[in-house]
Amino acid sequence: MAAQHQQDPAERFGQTAALLPAWLRTPLERLPRSEQARIEEIRLRAGQPVTVSGPAGEHGVPGAEEAVRPADLSLILEVATRASAHTALDRVQNGFVTVRGGHRIGLCGTAVLREGAVHNLRQLSSLCIRVARSVPGAAREVLGQVRDGQGVKGTLILSPPGGGKTTLLRDLIRALSDGEGGTAIRVGVADERSELAALWEGIPQLDVGRRTDVLEGCPKAEALMMLLRGMNPQVLAVDEITAPADVAALEHAANCGVSLLATAHGSGLEDLRRRPLYRGMLERNIFSQVILIRRNGSGRSYEVLPLGDGLC
Repeated sequence: MAAQHQQDPAERFGQTAALLPAWLRTPLERLPRSEQARIEEIRLRAGQPVTVSGPAGEHGVPGAEEAVRPADLSLILEVATRASAHTALDRVQNGFVTVRGGHRIGLCGTAVLREGAVHNLRQLSSLCIRVARSVPGAAREVLGQVRDGQGVKGTLILSPPGGGKTTLLRDLIRALSDGEGGTAIRVGVADERSELAALWEGIPQLDVGRRTDVLEGCPKAEALMMLLRGMNPQVLAVDEITAPADVAALEHAANCGVSLLATAHGSGLEDLRRRPLYRGMLERNIFSQVILIRRNGSGRSYEVLPLGDGLC
């Protein structure tokens, strides 16, 4: 089965729309192709009309004014996962499932707990279908500043939620792995939430390059150590540092001579310094530079800042 990352944005949107019942799918397919290409999410809430969201925000769809029914949500999940709703819901402990094409379906409903942890959802109330897209060339502007001769500078990508961190990280992985701007580099990817490569039957659905090894669905700290021990990476990449265990694993990898690429939520360096987890990470010099992403209308700008003693 071929990877899906060569499809254009409108085709990828069509792939997600095809998961819906005909009465919901038809209005979406009637949208202009240029509008389809900009849609990032399809949102379905029981008792409310379907909406779509993108750079311009969330809005309704002409011709789709009828309310979504709870049975529609179960049917969509069954179609998307090629399983019964009960079987599919057993896989939602993280609040989402990844489907063919790398698209991700976020789920809400009534949680069933087992020993204090979410086991499944008894009744769906909302679905958020996120259209998965690679953006080849997103890293072009900063690639030369991430490369360091034949190696890679440890780089932390920083922005508020929705700023494009994952998109930039994914394209940096692809560019380094494919040898853009220099020697091809082996990259190990800890893809805990299936957002960077989105494996489907073992094949990345999003372009992460030819020399990239992906460990998916495993907690980041464990995945980083498994990749370090088993795959001999030159670079390790991870999305969204959130826990002390993540930082400890990154520090161990850095001390083993592996370069690191990672992302974190934050509006700037001062924001990082105010939070103990990130302040300690900066003080231990795990990364040598930060890329700050800022949104400019519908576009983004990047600023690369070195991390030295004066900044930490």
